[in-house]
Amino acid sequence: MSSRWSRAAAPRPAARRRALLALAPLVLLAGCGSGLGVLDPHGPVAATQRDLLFEVTAWMMVVVVPAILLVPFMAWRYRRTARRAAYRPDWDFSWPLEIAVWGVPALVVCVLAFLILTTARALDPYAPIPADQPPLEVEVIGLDYKWLFVYPQENVASIGVLALPVGRPVRFRLTSDTVMQSFMIPALGSQIYAMAGMVTELNLLADRPGVLLGQNTQFNGFGFQAQKFDALAMPAADFAAWIAAAKAGDRPLDQGAYAIVSQKGKLADLRARFDFDPARGLVFSSVDPALFSTVVARYRPDAARRHEGGGAPHDPNGSHAYADP
Repeated sequence: MSSRWSRAAAPRPAARRRALLALAPLVLLAGCGSGLGVLDPHGPVAATQRDLLFEVTAWMMVVVVPAILLVPFMAWRYRRTARRAAYRPDWDFSWPLEIAVWGVPALVVCVLAFLILTTARALDPYAPIPADQPPLEVEVIGLDYKWLFVYPQENVASIGVLALPVGRPVRFRLTSDTVMQSFMIPALGSQIYAMAGMVTELNLLADRPGVLLGQNTQFNGFGFQAQKFDALAMPAADFAAWIAAAKAGDRPLDQGAYAIVSQKGKLADLRARFDFDPARGLVFSSVDPALFSTVVARYRPDAARRHEGGGAPHDPNGSHAYADP
């Protein structure tokens, strides 16, 4: 008896396949979590962007869902063999239909414009994030094909790993020592470009611990897909321990070391010159305080003094990136 019921209760192969197909979208969405995407935000900026994504999608469904449902309905209702379809060869205009076709989409566009405009102003990457403690300063230099992170307040630097204290705002200032690159940590939100001879700024905050994906989203060569790093959002005590461990190492980022790391290649390629574990990143115990200024001035000598004041003045034309003194 029990074997008969167990065989009856066992799902058939076809039913099992249908169940797996139904769960596939959930599996894909789960991949967007764990610090990989905006659907699993680890900070207020990414959370706002996720909410905006849901709101925009919901308003778009006002137009998308009726279109999806009405297209097959109209094809069936007015098919050639239909018996109840009214034949009106002289029909040419309908106010209700015109209002529905043009009025509803226009209303949706206005709502979307309002939502995006107000949220975009609130998500200005140059706007400081309110907090009860000063922001952590991080200078970011884009290289081929890796990111160099300089902590000027702590006088340490790292490649392949970015340590961030939870609950403390972080102010990034970015430039490039090569072609234009795109800096992004999806779980923290926002994306911003890094350009040679220019300085851009980005303010983020991690509100819970996690290992977050950071990457270059700009195609700038055949190695750009490997230009990723781990953003380690950690409690303040762990961040202080990480800084202390970095300073305890005997690996200064001097001119000779920078000449090596700035060469084109992936992070793993540096193992031939430095003894480190690529999974834990390459950490430097000290760094030249003028390194960031030197990289900027290499491409625009007249821009050497602009970013040293720590502020990012707004361009009169509305651009944030700045270079001229």
